[in-house]
Amino acid sequence: MVETTIESPIFDESSGNWLCLDFTHTLDDRYSDHPRELLKSYSDLLAWGQYAHVLMDEEAQQLRAEAEHWPAEAEAVLQRIITLREALYRMFLAIVEDAASEEADLALLNVALAEAMSHACVVPTVDGFAWDWANKGKALDVIGWQVVRSAADLLTSEHLEDVQACAAEDCRWLFLDTSKNHSRRWCDMKSCGNREKARRHYKRKK
Repeated sequence: MVETTIESPIFDESSGNWLCLDFTHTLDDRYSDHPRELLKSYSDLLAWGQYAHVLMDEEAQQLRAEAEHWPAEAEAVLQRIITLREALYRMFLAIVEDAASEEADLALLNVALAEAMSHACVVPTVDGFAWDWANKGKALDVIGWQVVRSAADLLTSEHLEDVQACAAEDCRWLFLDTSKNHSRRWCDMKSCGNREKARRHYKRKK
């Protein structure tokens, strides 16, 4: 992934350790009475792309100009990727909970994957060759292509069994457990972990 220097205060630092899992975090407070959508505009999507290191600043600037020129198309892209995000969340949560995934969600993923891979290409690098995306400076869908490719890679990898959801029932953020003993339970020990410890302490005292 490309490196960039952007820092975005609207996105949480807790990492899902895999691009598509991180992307599901763009709906915050999912299980509250008032879920908070972090992708309110195509510009927000670009900011996430920079934050997640899938866009360089120059690429984001080019795409922002393209979105200003084609606002209806940019809005359609935003709505498609939000729909994809929710399908991915349901799919991976079902895997965590040993439940059956919805056929419609897998079908949506496969349609998006076919579209994404039609734009994939191989480019030369200093060390050899690498995957890339054709015309990515003007392709408004380029972040979605990377998210869906990430999801397909995870679903077909040995790491799938390491996908977990935060143990806090009011959170359930998805992450790849890369801890040494595969014992990670929380999206972030400083938030959900400490809150759960405080709840248990209160119950014991009560």
